[in-house]
Amino acid sequence: MAHGKALREAFAAPGTTPLIGVFDMLSASIAARHYDGLFVSGFGFSASHYGLPDIGFIAWPDVVAFVQRLRLALPRQHLLVDIDDGYTDPEVACQVVRALEQVGASGVVLEDQQRPRRCGHVEGKRVLPLEQYLEKLDLVLRTRTDLVVVARTDATDEDEMLRRAAAFAETDADVVLVEGMPSVDVIRRVRRVVGSKALLFNQIAGGKSPKLSLRELTDLGVDVAIYSTPCLFAAHAAIEDAMVRLKERDGVLPDDSIDVAESQALLKDNISRHHDVPAPRASKPVVAR
Repeated sequence: MAHGKALREAFAAPGTTPLIGVFDMLSASIAARHYDGLFVSGFGFSASHYGLPDIGFIAWPDVVAFVQRLRLALPRQHLLVDIDDGYTDPEVACQVVRALEQVGASGVVLEDQQRPRRCGHVEGKRVLPLEQYLEKLDLVLRTRTDLVVVARTDATDEDEMLRRAAAFAETDADVVLVEGMPSVDVIRRVRRVVGSKALLFNQIAGGKSPKLSLRELTDLGVDVAIYSTPCLFAAHAAIEDAMVRLKERDGVLPDDSIDVAESQALLKDNISRHHDVPAPRASKPVVAR
């Protein structure tokens, strides 16, 4: 299946395409019941896989292995993957892109941050010189075959945001992402400078960007909206609440929680989904003469 082509078609459809951030197989399985598109968030992956903040601890083989598991369980979902800065070196970034394309990713997000990197909605970010990033981006674009590539800037100065967005729009990247746009006015200005290129907006609870509905984003000309952490933060709150309640009840389990049958029903879907994917046509047998 051409996963990149399918994602491009979703982005080109009317309205704003939502992609939901997931952090493990369970969160992805639940999100896939409600949305066609998923986002492998660096914030969520670092939290779930390492128990560490999103400041550069991720090892790329771990991400590739996770995406491989996602694709096996969810053959039809769009999978956009955060690859941070490509894990520093341009050749490593290209290797990551090759590996992710082989295991079924739909697209990647490549940022212009300089190490030590930070979550896009916290203070202390620094960006690479523009030409240095564009060289890395060009290598990645020449490496991919079908994969969607999102060019992301973490510039914090508004004039620099616009300068970089305009430069990214001139490349063969499929989508432009300006992380941490602080206002609707900035979104409008970025929309103008990227021209006909698809525009992506990232929403994260407690982040720097305004909370906007999909309808509002469509009116602003935003083609794609990623929601990096709703699953992670919901799990954080629910687990915290469950532990408090369990302690208060002297270890007696509540009657209003998910039970074994409901959990198993969800997970069994991950075994059977691929049965709906058409099998490749068998070739005619070769007859020896």
